[in-house]
Amino acid sequence: MGIEPVIEARHLSKTFYVREKPVRSIREVVLNFSRLAAQKHKIEALKDINFSVNRGEVIGIIGRNGSGKSTLLNLIMGSMKPDKGSYLKAEGRIMKLALGMGFDPNLSARHNIYVNGSILGLTFKRIGNVFWDIIGFADLEDFVDTPIKYYSTGMKTRLAFSIAVHADADVFLLDEIVGGVGDEGFKKKSQQIFKDAFLAKRTILFVSHGLKNIKDYSDKVLLIDKGRQVAFGDPAEVLAEYKKLSRQFENPHLVTS
Repeated sequence: MGIEPVIEARHLSKTFYVREKPVRSIREVVLNFSRLAAQKHKIEALKDINFSVNRGEVIGIIGRNGSGKSTLLNLIMGSMKPDKGSYLKAEGRIMKLALGMGFDPNLSARHNIYVNGSILGLTFKRIGNVFWDIIGFADLEDFVDTPIKYYSTGMKTRLAFSIAVHADADVFLLDEIVGGVGDEGFKKKSQQIFKDAFLAKRTILFVSHGLKNIKDYSDKVLLIDKGRQVAFGDPAEVLAEYKKLSRQFENPHLVTS
């Protein structure tokens, strides 16, 4: 029996309907329903996406701005519904990470850890168990009860990264890589912990504009352009396809064999 994928997309599509002119009242909707319906503009954010992810795989997602990468993560997360006819399976506990999400500048590191941890789905008991690990890794023992607004950018980055790497889920969705962040002293440390602790045995899908991150971390790469799947598979092959695609858009008259 083959390996059962934890994420599987078949003919996955997402269409948005945007009204060209704002509606000012309910009366206008009732009196002009047919006309307003005709004024809707259809945007195919994703069209016929097909791929699967096995447990423990790291999948890089690339494409130009507006290609549908973030829409794909939102569909997997469950915050959006796909179009009819789409098939999407996403098993287990799924967590979307973003550095610094939920930080309140008026609260201390102590309180922000509990707020951020709760947003990421951690129980208070779990947060309590890893609290001093988070503080210690971020080198903030002397600033536990200092309001975040007095932190430097580097201190806030260290705290956000430390919370992220102590989070726990079956599948992680990242909008950009969280490794290698902070000031120079912390960057090497965070890069190492990202490789050794965060990537180890975790299923990760990450969007990145940094092709080096895609090359260094991905087991497979998904390339999307204008909402459509261009390639999925070996990182070197897909990156070569992406570079070829980029050259074509830089020079639309370029003819490739």
